[in-house]
Amino acid sequence: MKHWLYCIAAALLAPPILAADMPLNMTQGVTEISGKVYGLHMTILYICCAIGVVVFGAMIYAMINHRKSKGAVAAQFHESTKVEIAWTLVPFLILVGMAIPATKTLIAMEDPSNAELTIKVTGSQWKWRYDYFDHDFGFYSILATPRAQIEGAEAKGEHYLLEVDNPLVLPTNRKVRFLMTSDDVIHSWWVPAFAVKKDANPGFINEAWTRVDKPGIYRGQCAELCGKDHGFMPIVVQVLAEDEFDAWVETQKQKASAQAAEAAAALNQTLSMDELMAQGEKVYLASCAACHQPNGAGLPGVFPALKGSAIATGAIANHLEIVINGKSGTAMQAFGKQLSATDIAAVVTYERNAWGNNTGDTVQAADVNGHSPDGAASAAPSSSEPAMNTAPAATEPSAGSETSPTAVVADEPASNEPLSMDELMARGEKVYMTACVACHQPNGAGLPGAFPALKGSPIATGPVADHLDIVIKGKAGTAMQAFGAQLSAQDIAAVVTYERNAWGNSTGDAVQATDVNNHGK
Repeated sequence: MKHWLYCIAAALLAPPILAADMPLNMTQGVTEISGKVYGLHMTILYICCAIGVVVFGAMIYAMINHRKSKGAVAAQFHESTKVEIAWTLVPFLILVGMAIPATKTLIAMEDPSNAELTIKVTGSQWKWRYDYFDHDFGFYSILATPRAQIEGAEAKGEHYLLEVDNPLVLPTNRKVRFLMTSDDVIHSWWVPAFAVKKDANPGFINEAWTRVDKPGIYRGQCAELCGKDHGFMPIVVQVLAEDEFDAWVETQKQKASAQAAEAAAALNQTLSMDELMAQGEKVYLASCAACHQPNGAGLPGVFPALKGSAIATGAIANHLEIVINGKSGTAMQAFGKQLSATDIAAVVTYERNAWGNNTGDTVQAADVNGHSPDGAASAAPSSSEPAMNTAPAATEPSAGSETSPTAVVADEPASNEPLSMDELMARGEKVYMTACVACHQPNGAGLPGAFPALKGSPIATGPVADHLDIVIKGKAGTAMQAFGAQLSAQDIAAVVTYERNAWGNSTGDAVQATDVNNHGK
């Protein structure tokens, strides 16, 4: 009998003992938090194994030694106070013993304070966008697995469906804060090695963080069913040593500046039909074919055909409108900030002349720039390279962190001298377009549910002191950061003046640098 009990105990205890070598067990990851999560997981597993040994051991012992064939007679008792207390108190103590380490780990997982780098992660069908708030650039990260592998024409690679064109790049030994949101449906950003899995909800911002001590490449994927191509939305994170990361950041800034200059120059170029069709086909296959199919036939009942469609053969303005701004309530996303003006012109030309559409229309980058009310598409990045955010987000330090004051955003030198209303408005617009527009939009309308509108808002039309307070100190519990250490007093005065008089607010208030310096004294 004892031999059988030893065998059962060994079978139940083997998994936790050999856990580190079991391929189906949770991995330990590469961060301190992932180690804590793994430790919590193993603690609960040990407790469950112990409970299993006791419960099933008692059951097996009772079945063997108290069976009817041995003449066992069932005991006659009920409503035993001692038994009632035991089976209530023991599980309670077990749960408390599990809850204490679980609570500590969960609190640590949800504490993004004192971050040294803030990155906004935006999910959309079916790609990720990463905006580096501290460095004023961003880019899209798109599946890089060749279509031939997906369609079975080629052998699948080592990292099939887990490879992207532009990985998220992080430094070692720095706490990184993530702000998660979505452009369309619910996504979930999940990297198992970091123990980070956070939903990206449209209209909301969730926070997560990580600190990686080991350089390398780490992979994950969207963990929320977000549509038919859910499996084609991978995450790749490249972690570099701190000095390598700093060098990479400078390279990205230079590349972003070059792309912006190239996009501006493209507005004066006129491409031939052949050039537009060749470039447009590349853009279409990279960005549109997944939904509308390479032959333009779409997926009936899911994604409309472009072959012979009213959009692709109708008015050019309508075609540009839906490509640049998307179509609300559908999976058609806005490409105005994803593709350059040249790429949009090329793909629209391609769609209007491929698959027998043959409209003969050619669209140029200047047409795209002229169509967009704020010219956003003209400065938008190419989808094939890391891209500069056309409305760069400002640095967003977390509460309690120290940030070196940023140089004056506007071109004019910092000064506390009073400025006229015209000077304040001109300077304020420059500051707003650099530091605020990514969240609150060029027209002050914000992003409903995520970032509040400033047009007609109580802040921008109410007391000046309240307006200064939120700009200087930020607002806890929201994505509104403190700009007191980032902008000069003159810049803060100018942007507050601009926000209080733009978009029809027209309060007539003119805020000066001295008002900023005296605020809160």
